[in-house]
Amino acid sequence: MALHVRGVLLPDDEVRDLWLVGDRVTFDPVAGAETIADGGFVLPGLTDAHCHIGIARGGAPVTSLDQARELARVDRDAGVLAIRDAGSPYPYPELDDDPELPRLARAGRHIAPPKRYLRDIGIEVGAAEVAATVAAQAAAGNGWVKLVGDWIDRGVGDLAPAWDADTMTAAVAAAHAAGVRAAVHTFSESAVEIMVRAGVDSVEHGTGLSLDLIDVMARQGTALVPTMINIRTFGGIADAARPKFPGYADHMLALRDRFPQVVRAAYEAGVPVYVGTDAGGGIDHGLAAEEMLLLHEQAGMSPVDVLAAASWRAREWLGFPGLVEGGPADLVVYPEDPRQDLRVVRAPTRIVLRGRIIR
Repeated sequence: MALHVRGVLLPDDEVRDLWLVGDRVTFDPVAGAETIADGGFVLPGLTDAHCHIGIARGGAPVTSLDQARELARVDRDAGVLAIRDAGSPYPYPELDDDPELPRLARAGRHIAPPKRYLRDIGIEVGAAEVAATVAAQAAAGNGWVKLVGDWIDRGVGDLAPAWDADTMTAAVAAAHAAGVRAAVHTFSESAVEIMVRAGVDSVEHGTGLSLDLIDVMARQGTALVPTMINIRTFGGIADAARPKFPGYADHMLALRDRFPQVVRAAYEAGVPVYVGTDAGGGIDHGLAAEEMLLLHEQAGMSPVDVLAAASWRAREWLGFPGLVEGGPADLVVYPEDPRQDLRVVRAPTRIVLRGRIIR
């Protein structure tokens, strides 16, 4: 049966009627459609642009498709109807078109330096193998690869780039040659500079960004996915590391403390900023609304730009159209205007995914 929705459609900001016929939107009336929402504010489904449904709570890889499905359902039930999985140790191409799950843009496994990343999560390779591994993981994903740009180097006692600058630059080129986009995990100042200047497509976290690099990102259109929820965990990381690596601990705290200003500067410079929680491992799923509030309250993004970063702009960036004629039938409805009070995004009154009523 066709479904009918009426409300203030964002970002158009006008009262519209739309009909959902299967997994497609139309603005042409459909006789006999069931009205499932009349009033409120209607947005294209939310997006978590940095999420890991292949990583279980605590940091271990998921061990089954059912486990990955369950994590994706947690996000879905919070209104997240599109996910970019930024690296999964468990392969699940079968879920790309699962009618009950959010739409998926995904990388293969993280590509990391030997013995310098989370155990069992990434493929750990030396410099000579990085480009070939990028090509292989491009085929394992559906449009993205994930590079670990830095991690603690125990010999140095602090963050350090994963490989030499030439290798990291070649990794980005290898991703583009394979027809996919490259995302890079970076905390440090040195690694993010290498990767931004190499033309990486998105910076994940980006705590080490400088104003000069932010200007480069704005010119290039390089995206930033700040994962501010994740950065709040740096205090615990520093406490655990301090007995052996006090310099690293101090560095992590300094990066955490300056980060809201970094994100604000990137936003004000015109860098595309998208909502991502880094769910999986140490961050629970279903927290996109909390990340949205942090971007507003700590980084100074306007409510409408936060909504765009979580909805229509993020979907467009990932290749999932919004509520347009013939577009996918993904939407969330809120009882009040989220532009006036962003806290409304915590509680959608209606969620529709692929033309199916979730709530």
